[in-house]
Amino acid sequence: MRRYRKEIFLPRVCATLPHGGANGQQKGNIMIRKLGALALVGLMAGTAVSAEPVEITNDSFKCLADMQKVRHFFVDNLLGDLEATLAVANNKKGGVYPPGSVVQLVPTEVMVKREEGWSPRTKDWEFFELDVSAEGSEIKVRGTDQAVNKFGGNCLECHERARPQWDMICEQGHGCLPIPITRKQIAQIQAADPRCEPADAKTED
Repeated sequence: MRRYRKEIFLPRVCATLPHGGANGQQKGNIMIRKLGALALVGLMAGTAVSAEPVEITNDSFKCLADMQKVRHFFVDNLLGDLEATLAVANNKKGGVYPPGSVVQLVPTEVMVKREEGWSPRTKDWEFFELDVSAEGSEIKVRGTDQAVNKFGGNCLECHERARPQWDMICEQGHGCLPIPITRKQIAQIQAADPRCEPADAKTED
């Protein structure tokens, strides 16, 4: 993430300090303290985070098989920083996903990490419900607490149960409530993603 700092230029203190005994020295000390305070305020005001916005459209989402699989879910990064996303996904101690990260378990539900500060409540995650077909993806619902999973549960209410080190990602042992399907059933749903080419078509290519 890029950061920039506004340069702070201070006046030449020695040339401006009053002279003349103890009284002059006291005034000089007060001036130095004021200048230091002003410099600190200016530095804080001039320091900002330049966050690249994460643009999300229907075309942002693709066949699960075209994403990177991590254990039983899939990840991607819309800003091109897949390596950073994978580093967190594979870290046994957890971590904070970088902006642009896409995390998806099944074709019709997905979460995307937005730019820093987008939504403190969701740790900058945006949740999506998708309609998927052979033609691609269509965003049905998106937002912070608007999306609902296929079992009727609110996505945010589920993911916010994850312990802090997991950055709202639900897996077994992360603190989230379990979903009422098995890993085998999840794998079958993933394999049936209609956006993907049939396996035999890929083999022929």
